[in-house]
Amino acid sequence: MRRGIAAAVAAACALVPATAHAGTAYVANDLDDTVSVIDTDSNTVVGQPIEVGKGPRAVTATPNGKRVFVANRGGDSVSAINTQTQDQIGKTIKVGKQPRGIVASPDNKRVYSANRISDSVSVINVKKRKVIDKVPVGNRPHGITITPNGKRVYVADNDDEAVSVIKTNNNQVVGSQIPVGGGPEGMTTTPDGFVYVANFFDGTVSVIDSGSNSVATTIDPAGPGNTGIAASPTDPLVYTADEGGGTVTVIDTDTNTVVDPPIDVGSVPVAVAFAPNGTRAYTANKGGDDVSVINTATSTVVDTVPVGDTPRGVAVISQDP
Repeated sequence: MRRGIAAAVAAACALVPATAHAGTAYVANDLDDTVSVIDTDSNTVVGQPIEVGKGPRAVTATPNGKRVFVANRGGDSVSAINTQTQDQIGKTIKVGKQPRGIVASPDNKRVYSANRISDSVSVINVKKRKVIDKVPVGNRPHGITITPNGKRVYVADNDDEAVSVIKTNNNQVVGSQIPVGGGPEGMTTTPDGFVYVANFFDGTVSVIDSGSNSVATTIDPAGPGNTGIAASPTDPLVYTADEGGGTVTVIDTDTNTVVDPPIDVGSVPVAVAFAPNGTRAYTANKGGDDVSVINTATSTVVDTVPVGDTPRGVAVISQDP
């Protein structure tokens, strides 16, 4: 069933001309307090870096591509970027202390930031750029993801080695924490609703069935010091950025096994994101101040793009937001 869903998505994407723009990538540069914008046709940085809050750490885009939101760890804030004008909209949005993860809802109406020191998730109204709720979660939340139907948000409680689940219709935590591996950080959700959690300390990936809110399996080993993780929008694949090995590990989500050798990327990759059409993936390499561009059909790096100082997050939107 899972491969069938992915195949249906891929078939829909096949209607896009082969020359279609893969998207525009937004890269958070932690020590520059900026976001670099990459034209993915030419794999070059375009325009001037966009100034955001202090210590930008993670990036998300609304599915309609109109807004990009940046979690500023050093500024306890979130910046909103207008993707048409390529600048920050108004002032930063104050959230909890040290936001480390951020995700937008499928309906483009909400953004959720995981606040590491506050042990909370801030709920932001996209249109008003205002925090409308705060949800207490576990200890030291890092990564965050949302189900395709928008009904559940999953939060990686790093110090608890567990995941909290938030029901989005009332912004309440439901059930008990879900135990996962050691030091959960990055999170992603597949198109069919399985949640993949990158566990930094033991190099595993926990796979959560969002229907039962239980761990279906654990992939071991997934990669050394895996931090960032992303699911392909078109194929049954998940990529993990393996900080300790300078590689990306490829997981087949039909079998939940590691496939092919790891992909060598830049120095200390900490985040990964797919283009909306699934043809490319991008890793933010904090050790090399650059982004690796992966051809997902061949699992090879086809380009390297210099960006700002210490890139920590990346998100990609389609050509015409």
